[in-house]
Parts: sequence; C-alpha cells; structure tokens
Amino acid sequence: MEVINLCDQNSLVGQFMSELRDRTMQQERLRFRTNIQRLGQIMAYEISKRLKYRAVEVETPLGVKQTHVLDDRVVLATILRAGLPFHEGFLSYFDGADNAFVSAYRKYFPKTDDFVVHIEYIASPRIDGKTLVIVDPMLATGSSMELAYQALVTKGQPQHIHVASVIATDQAIEVVRKRLPSHKTTVWTCDIDHELNEHSYIIPGLGDAGDLLYGEKE
Repeated sequence: MEVINLCDQNSLVGQFMSELRDRTMQQERLRFRTNIQRLGQIMAYEISKRLKYRAVEVETPLGVKQTHVLDDRVVLATILRAGLPFHEGFLSYFDGADNAFVSAYRKYFPKTDDFVVHIEYIASPRIDGKTLVIVDPMLATGSSMELAYQALVTKGQPQHIHVASVIATDQAIEVVRKRLPSHKTTVWTCDIDHELNEHSYIIPGLGDAGDLLYGEKE
C-alpha cells in the first residue's frame, strides 16, 4: 500500500495546513471551510495523475486537436459530516463523478469516554470496477474508514481505492493497511501526526473538524 503525504514537499498545502491548525484563524469558520475545500481540490488534482485516460479529438473553430480525457469511472464517497467541504473540493474537479455518502459517528457508552463507531446511513451507486475515492478530513483511529469501506463494498468491488484525508495518524494508516485490500489501496494525506490522546483525538491535530466547520453539536 502506498502512502502519499503532500507535506513531504513544500507547496501551498503547507500554507493552508498552518491556517487550519492555527486556533486564532479557526475563529473564521468560512476560512476554515474554504481551506478544507482547497485541500480537496489540490488532492483531487494529484490523484488525477494516477488515473486512466483516453485520447479524443476535439473540433475547435479553426481545426481539430487531439487531447486526453478521463477514462476511469470515479465514485466520490464521503463520511458525514466533516467530510462535506472536503468532498466539495474533490467534486469541483471530478465534476462528472458519481457520489456516495456514509454517516459514521461515535456512539458513547453511558457515563464513560468509551465509544464505538456506528454506521447509520449509506447512499451509494454501484461501485463495481470503478475508482473509489473515500474522503474524510481526520483519519484518527481508522475505525470510521474501515466501517465506511465495509458499508460501501456492499455496493460492489472497486478496481482501486484512494483514501483521502487532511490529517492522518500512523495508527489509522496501519488500520487501513490491514483492513482494506492493500494491493489496490492508496492513502493520501496532507500531513501525518503521530499521537492520539485518551479521547482518540489527533495530537497536535486541529481539534474537532466537524465542530469547527459547522458548530458544536449537542
């Protein structure tokens, strides 16, 4: 399984990541959402370099030019709710893609900090033979990604899987390596952090992405 960390090379990804992590800049909710979308666009472009294309001829007002267009059938899958602006960034580039949505949330046991990840909803097209891109900003423990994948493959077997995140942890990457078919999975992330706290939040991370994007939940 290949793991690609976009922060391994200097680019605008580092600028956007610094703004996302900055607790002062996080007060600007629109800016936070916009930066998540921008990272989705950048990552979509990078993933596009790995896909298959076919030659076509385009008739211009002055002649005919051969060019190449996407030949892969792409399905963009998102884990709700934090994945929505990240998904929008991808969709603005893969504008002809089919879309899938999975709801995953932490279901806490009463009077404890212990939880299980619960899948409650899935809406997806058939994904047989297609390129599946699963986007989730925070790849913390890997549990949500594993369960989302299991829910999605009830709709068929993709030819390749791209797991896309803003921040991933070593632990989550290892879970993806073990639980998803590693021979046809690529993990993309904008940065890798190495710790989780006792509540399974990424350290240093950026906080609760869903709350920063849309407001605190009850």
